Amino acid sequence: MLNPVSAQDRTRWDQRYTRGTPLTPADVAVPAPFSRFAEMFPTSGHALDLACGRGLSAIWLAQRGMSVFGLDISPVAIADARDLAQRCGVDQQCRFEVTDLDGGLPPGPPAEVIVCHMFRDPRLDRAILQRLVPGGLLAVSALSEVGAHPGPFRVRADELETAFAALEVIAAGAGDGTAWLLGRR
Repeated sequence: MLNPVSAQDRTRWDQRYTRGTPLTPADVAVPAPFSRFAEMFPTSGHALDLACGRGLSAIWLAQRGMSVFGLDISPVAIADARDLAQRCGVDQQCRFEVTDLDGGLPPGPPAEVIVCHMFRDPRLDRAILQRLVPGGLLAVSALSEVGAHPGPFRVRADELETAFAALEVIAAGAGDGTAWLLGRR
């Protein structure tokens, strides 16, 4: 059973995805903040895509050769992700599940890559770090107060660097209302 906030989130995201533009295989890509680091992402192993939305990052990772587990609260988004994975020919490498991350990360294998694009829940930080294999890559981005107004879903300046201080930071940035970090365990 979903808590009331999660139920509201699910409804809001379902409505957003229902109104969204249909996706094509050409839409599949590494999240924009990490595009200049695309070649650093592994071509084998397990990946975890948190709040995966319609699966664009997960499918990109599968096209690189990874086995990907994508999680999102929206059944509409997950249905779109499954459909797009099939149209891209990587449905056997992708597993998508409707999951309320307010309950924590579901069990799964250690991951060589964890993507958390435009989603931030500090309660998951420890579990994310524990799931990441030594040498594994974390790509996290979120709305930011840097270059924007403060808000309940915006990270503070240097929040990602502080939260993931245990990682070797490959690159990080903040501005125009977005913050991101690419780090290796």
